[in-house]
Amino acid sequence: MDKYNYGMIGLGVMGRNLLYNIADNGFSIAGFDLDAEKVKELQDGATSEMKVKGTATLEDFVSALEAPRKIILMVPAGKPVDAVLENITPLLSKGDIVIDAGNSYFKDTNRRVADLASKNLHFMGMGVSGGEKGARTGPSIMPGGDLEAFNLLQPMLEAISAKVDSEACTAYMGKGSAGNYVKMVHNGIEYAIMQLISEAYDLLKRGAKLNNDQLYQVFKEWNNGEMNSFLIEITRDIFQQKDDLTDGYLVDQILDKAGAKGTGKWTSEQAMEIGVSIPTIDIAVTSRILSAYKEERVQASQLYAKNEITSPENTELFIKEVGDALYLATLISYAQGLALLVKASEEYQFEIPLKDVVKIWRGGCIIRSVLLEKFYVAYTKDSNLSNILLDQDISVIVKHKINSLRKTAAFAALNGVSSLGIQTALVYFDAYTTESLPVNLIQAQRDYFGAHTYQRTDREGIFHTLWQTATH
Repeated sequence: MDKYNYGMIGLGVMGRNLLYNIADNGFSIAGFDLDAEKVKELQDGATSEMKVKGTATLEDFVSALEAPRKIILMVPAGKPVDAVLENITPLLSKGDIVIDAGNSYFKDTNRRVADLASKNLHFMGMGVSGGEKGARTGPSIMPGGDLEAFNLLQPMLEAISAKVDSEACTAYMGKGSAGNYVKMVHNGIEYAIMQLISEAYDLLKRGAKLNNDQLYQVFKEWNNGEMNSFLIEITRDIFQQKDDLTDGYLVDQILDKAGAKGTGKWTSEQAMEIGVSIPTIDIAVTSRILSAYKEERVQASQLYAKNEITSPENTELFIKEVGDALYLATLISYAQGLALLVKASEEYQFEIPLKDVVKIWRGGCIIRSVLLEKFYVAYTKDSNLSNILLDQDISVIVKHKINSLRKTAAFAALNGVSSLGIQTALVYFDAYTTESLPVNLIQAQRDYFGAHTYQRTDREGIFHTLWQTATH
């Protein structure tokens, strides 16, 4: 009986599409799901050219795979992954490989790596980005961990991933749970960019009074230029989607309460834990939480009625400034996320190759953008770059657009238009590029009330002062 090259557990839309992608590229693959209907859908949807097998039991699934078995999990993060591992590991043999392709928390992956290693099994965390369409046609794939296992998977991963200039959008992300960590940060950056785009939309809609057709044209022009990216592209398309239930556009009928799955929050928590400033990502998470206060926001809007927004004197110039502000704030969001990867790589000994990270994000993934080409050049020149804002070529772009970011932030502030992402991107930049921050006063305060000590600018050492109460 023929054995199959790979196995897939979890045949929801993502799992099924990724399985078909693998089969399209000449690999044989078996699938399993607790839901028998999903197994049937897998079989029914497979073409005659695919070598695909749906299985009814875990025992049948495992016995259908060639050694060493290479099993991909596409199940929800958390307890479902542990449940699958508990059920399947007794059926596996020494040297078999289990790959978690969901959005698992990296510390859970560390625990699972150790647990399976004690049973002579390989376990890998692997980020996959691109949504259900990307899974089917070519996602960005972020594998990390066991290098021996990665080497066995590499030909398949390179075959099924997205391609940019004939280069596969997958690469080894580093040791341990690096793959999950890189995907987590990817999602944090995604939160920030989506927040920034929504704020630009709000400014153009309420500030410049653009309708959906005009917004479509603006985002179309942006996507045809230096802002070309997946998120700008789909935003363009959203403005043209008519509503089936009314005569208007769908976007205008969608309630302003955002959902979240947790990876953005994990990114913020991690940054706090290891000491990295990522305020634009943090505020994007906070903004989604704030959006859930819909009833309170309605009440507050009535209590604190605002003046009508002053329209810009030059609409065309305003649109350009908002575009430049969005571009620069997006760049700063990437800078924050990448800086977190630098610190995490040191903290957890991941050895994450930043050049490869931005390289594989250029295609397939949700945050793909032509801007990443500039980052790839920067990391090619200096692989040890601690923050992308320190690159000379990037600084030229920033200097060219910073006034637009300031003007856009000022317009929003003066007119009472919420722009948390734009504002935090600006203040992060101003703080990061300021030689002397007023934190000397905070250190004095801490020493005054808590004897926390301080350092001096004029000599080495740690100091404490017995502060005197003012007499006047």
